[in-house]
Amino acid sequence: MVKIEARSVSKRYGNVRALDGVSLQIEDGELFTVLGPSGCGKTTFLRTIAGFELVDSGKIFFDKTDVTMMPANKRNAGMVFQNYALWPHMTVFQNVAYGLKARKVPKNDVKSRVERMLALVKLEGMGDRSPHQLSGGQQQRVALARALVINPQVLLLDEPLSNLDAKLRLEMRTEIKRIQREMGITTVYVTHDQEEAMSISDRIAVMHQGKVVQVDSPRDLYFKPQTQFVSEFIGQGTFLRGTVDSKEETYYLVKVGELTFRAMPADPDLQYSKGETVLLTIRPESFRLDASAENVMLCLITQVSFLGKSQRVLAELGEEHVVIEADPATQLVAGQRLKVSVEPAKTLMIKAT
Repeated sequence: MVKIEARSVSKRYGNVRALDGVSLQIEDGELFTVLGPSGCGKTTFLRTIAGFELVDSGKIFFDKTDVTMMPANKRNAGMVFQNYALWPHMTVFQNVAYGLKARKVPKNDVKSRVERMLALVKLEGMGDRSPHQLSGGQQQRVALARALVINPQVLLLDEPLSNLDAKLRLEMRTEIKRIQREMGITTVYVTHDQEEAMSISDRIAVMHQGKVVQVDSPRDLYFKPQTQFVSEFIGQGTFLRGTVDSKEETYYLVKVGELTFRAMPADPDLQYSKGETVLLTIRPESFRLDASAENVMLCLITQVSFLGKSQRVLAELGEEHVVIEADPATQLVAGQRLKVSVEPAKTLMIKAT
């Protein structure tokens, strides 16, 4: 397998800059996800890796080989498309075997490799079926088997689960991660679904307006977002705009209205000055439903949603909105005053935009 490196990759479509100096390094055997909203450039980036789009500037390397201008069919990359792109007039076996026959693999090898791949994706005995006889999840498995049967250096997946229902999406997430681990193949996975990205990825690159704004592990993206966009895009949370009042040894004191919060910079390398406007970000599960932590707030509950394993509580703190995750057994109702608190270490500061 290979390491993928993009160096200052840019791509324009007319006046639209789809990719704006994207630089990324994807490690050998890593399941790397490119995450972002529609139109951020993530699919364009995937297609430049595949060779379906040529970059305007920059370089793409597979290990030390410059593949920037190499045709798609020479890059040895397997692609799984959003709409599966299965041939409707071919059987499952013929769909999976298509890439092998195009490469003139001997007939006996084709049969053994296709059968081995159908077993890997748990479709044994279904080779004679037509795609229309399969469920959406099974069709996605066929598309995955077709991409993998050619023994690619790289596996590329473009929003592969977006056409599946919620239950199948959960099932296929697990399957994709299992197959990727078994094969040890370098994988680039594109999605706009934050939960999907968080659940399967080794690392995630968050894209916005053609740029990569943060690359990190799922845990660090969630708990240590470095920009307002990442903080708001990755999961729900409370976002309080305040002003730096002073700095202690570890924490900053930040004024939000009449309240003062002790907060920690999400990026420890950044320094903040007195009077600077910042955004405090607090994840829903970080709240305590008492005053036992230092940052104490008295909120007014506006809505309570029962989610089974928890309750999602929406509340107001003056003109600010607060999102709290609470134990489902706790009795909470709209209109109730609720005192909550948060540890300073879980009250993160980021640059306000």
